[in-house]
Order: sequence, then C-alpha cells, then structure tokens
Amino acid sequence: MYWTLELASYLEDAPWPASKDELIDFALRTGAPLEVVENLQDIEDDGEIFETIEDIWPDYPTKEDFFFNEDEY
Repeated sequence: MYWTLELASYLEDAPWPASKDELIDFALRTGAPLEVVENLQDIEDDGEIFETIEDIWPDYPTKEDFFFNEDEY
C-alpha cells in the first residue's frame, strides 16, 4: 500500500468519519483511480471508523508542513 498526494486528494471530500467500506464505496462512486480502491482494501478491517485521512495515512502533509507564509500575500 502506498499513498501519494494525488491519490489522497480523491478522499478529501469523503464523508468523514467513515468506515473502510464507506470509503471504498465513495472511491468507486467518485471515479477514483484503482490504486485508491486497492489501498483502501489493504487496510485491516477491524470495524474501525476513520475520522480523517490522517487515520489512514499518518504522514499526510498538513498546511504546517509547507513553508508558506500566508501573511506575505
């Protein structure tokens, strides 16, 4: 299983919080690439509800990860 920013972007509008099955269904309905569905299927299904993309991909970059000073613009 691997995630990229492009693949993770397909889950930005997902109905959070969501279960694994709900996320797979969302990915299929929205036409996400097959890699997104495969990554979601690789997640262990213990009935866990995922609150955000960070629960699936802990290294998901946040705004703080980018050195962009919004006050300058």
